[in-house]
Amino acid sequence: MSLPTAPTNVASVNFEHLVEAHYEALYRFAFSLAKNAMSAADLTQQTFYLWAAKGHQLRDTSKVKTWLFTTLYREFLGGHRHEVRFPKVGLEDAPEQAARATPIDERLDAAAAVEALQTLEENYRAPLTLFYLKQFSYAEIAETLDVPIGTVMSRLSRGKEVLRQRLGAGREPGAGKIVPLPAARREGQRE
Repeated sequence: MSLPTAPTNVASVNFEHLVEAHYEALYRFAFSLAKNAMSAADLTQQTFYLWAAKGHQLRDTSKVKTWLFTTLYREFLGGHRHEVRFPKVGLEDAPEQAARATPIDERLDAAAAVEALQTLEENYRAPLTLFYLKQFSYAEIAETLDVPIGTVMSRLSRGKEVLRQRLGAGREPGAGKIVPLPAARREGQRE
């Protein structure tokens, strides 16, 4: 009779290697949530700070990526979300910010799609970002956002529909269509 093997200890994870491996993806996710470079950097830094303080409690190294994304998301929900909805803007800066708003280009490109994604409510934006931009599986998204897989699937479906409507407004039929991943790639990504 053999004893079950213990999960790999997280204490052996090199912090610098961890930051190199996950910083860019975490920052992009934070930026998609916060819609602001400074807030995204703060969220990312706070996530790594929390890893340095509490990461040793994680028992399985295969869960590091999910732990980081979940922690970042919870930090966003905990405080940064308010800053995004109600940014502090000085009166002298207000006209300049209004002038920065530009109409979406007539043709669909990656920048337009990401811009449209940023206009979605957070409960749709987060799963769509994790699924399409970060290549997370349904199970990874469910664990990261702390919701059931069915909720993930529902939010993805509804979020894609809202995104299609926003991308398709004022365009010819078929423009703004969200193209799914190739079947071979989808099968490997989802659980």
